[in-house]
Amino acid sequence: MSPVETEALFFVGFGFLVGILFGFFGLGGSFFVTPALLVLGHPAEAAVGSGLVFVFGTSLAAAVTHRSAGHIDYKLGGLLVLGMAVGIEAGRRILFWLVGRGLADTVISIAYVVLLAVVGVIILRRVRNERLVDSIEQRAPPVFEQYAFSRFPPLVELRSTVQVSVWLVLVVAIAIGTLSGFLGVGGGFLMVPSLVYGMGISKSIAVGTDIFQIAGSSAFGSVRYLQQGAVHFSVVLPLLGGSVFGSYVGSRLTDVVDESALMSYFAVMLLLDSVAVASKTISHTYDIRILHDLSLTLLFGTALGVATLIVYRGGRTAYRDSVG
Repeated sequence: MSPVETEALFFVGFGFLVGILFGFFGLGGSFFVTPALLVLGHPAEAAVGSGLVFVFGTSLAAAVTHRSAGHIDYKLGGLLVLGMAVGIEAGRRILFWLVGRGLADTVISIAYVVLLAVVGVIILRRVRNERLVDSIEQRAPPVFEQYAFSRFPPLVELRSTVQVSVWLVLVVAIAIGTLSGFLGVGGGFLMVPSLVYGMGISKSIAVGTDIFQIAGSSAFGSVRYLQQGAVHFSVVLPLLGGSVFGSYVGSRLTDVVDESALMSYFAVMLLLDSVAVASKTISHTYDIRILHDLSLTLLFGTALGVATLIVYRGGRTAYRDSVG
């Protein structure tokens, strides 16, 4: 097998793992692909552009599955797509401004180190707090409810019997969209917590609607990066080949496996991936080979570990149901 064929097969397998994570958590997508491409030496703008194209293709398959399961709030999804498109364009312009000054690779890598670590810590703390409130049979109120801005008219009524301000939804979408256009992520790692913990939307509706908006907003971002020639299809196509089936598997398992029981594992994975990107940055700066190998091991090993755990839990639950 030639090196090209070996690399393509590797990306097919990696795409399958990422697809499972993306379909199950509504998170993951290019959150793994973009750092992986950075670690493998792709330029920042190509890693970001390829990440957006990848998450567009993956989100299409996952959105179809969530649509059939009734997990999408189209009213909310339309508002999110609108705000995300505005933010993505702003983020793209910032990135290419940095590219012109030779700062893109360093800034993007540092941003990923910080972002992965912060989101990982936030999810861990939230999981711990939820376990505490569950033990006294109480639920924490939505975070945005404490701000008057969340009731600023016009209000929109969502499927989870929640009313929120249209302006709140747009502001959240534009802010996350800017990060999406700048870092090449779908934005689910911030959007899903914002919908669930910030607005009080049910987890299944939040995941399905988020994947729907990612399909729309990442399509816009993909076109804009394609116009700049910043997409590596030799990587994107095999990744998509594996992720289509993986996202189907992950989406189906959301109704079988209790995702809250696995969120702590996902958070730890994000923290380890933060270490991986930091190792990559240091290894490329000082030419330390062992740190480069460590970054690859952490990135791909964590994806394999958590995806395997999801499938194992799903298979065990299905087996018990069939026996019962």
